[in-house]
Formats: sequence, structure tokens, C-alpha cells
Amino acid sequence: MLDNQAYADDEIEPDPDRKRISNGIIGCGIAVHRELGPGQLELAYEKAMAIEMDFRGIRYERQVPVELLYRGHIVGEGRLDFLVEKQVIVDLKAVEQIAPAHKAQMISYLKIIKLKLGLIMNFNVSRLVDGIRRFAN
Repeated sequence: MLDNQAYADDEIEPDPDRKRISNGIIGCGIAVHRELGPGQLELAYEKAMAIEMDFRGIRYERQVPVELLYRGHIVGEGRLDFLVEKQVIVDLKAVEQIAPAHKAQMISYLKIIKLKLGLIMNFNVSRLVDGIRRFAN
């Protein structure tokens, strides 16, 4: 896991395409948070993020199923809130604080679908930048 303040640092995200995507996602989150503020339901933030990404022309898939495998057998299914431009997982939260289980789940999803970057965005904060956690695989 990387420091949440470092998402714009070239040393942290050397890939310019992923940097562009993650900055766009964060910009969408900030716009949504400014309008809705903290304390809303997660689904409201998800719908608002979809509207904002549509407005900005950011390509995404929403509620993407992820098969959980054990020894080659499907044992369950997870869901990604957003898969943005087939490169970045975005998990939205509206919780008191991001729990270790949320972090572990993001790391697992990155490994399962073989992606390099994931963002957890917790909207239940006074400043959204304080609720962003960045994960690199």
C-alpha cells in the first residue's frame, strides 16, 4: 500500500496512462464529495461517480463480477464497484474508517485480475483526500 497523499507523485505512479486515469478518478470523487458531502449511502456515491465519469468521458464498468477460485474451482464471487479503463479498480466506501479487511480485499482483487493499481475512496470524511488509499500490485 502506498501513502494516500502520494497519488500525484511521478515516483509513485511512473506509468503516465495510469497516472492520468487515477487523477481523473480522484477528480471525479472530489467533485462528488463537494456536492454530496459525507454521510450518504455508498450507493448514492456510486451512482454520482458514474454520472461524473460519464460527464468527463472516463470509460468504466460498474459492479464487475470477479470469480474467486480455489485450486481451479469457483468458490465464490466478488464485485468491483468500478473497473476504470480496464486498468484501475475503484472501491467506494462510506464508513467510519477503512478497515484492514477492505485493504486485504483490494489486494486480493488486484492479484486475481492481474492489475497494478487500485483505489479505495471513503466518502465519509470531511476532506475526500483524507479518505483515499492507493494500492499497487
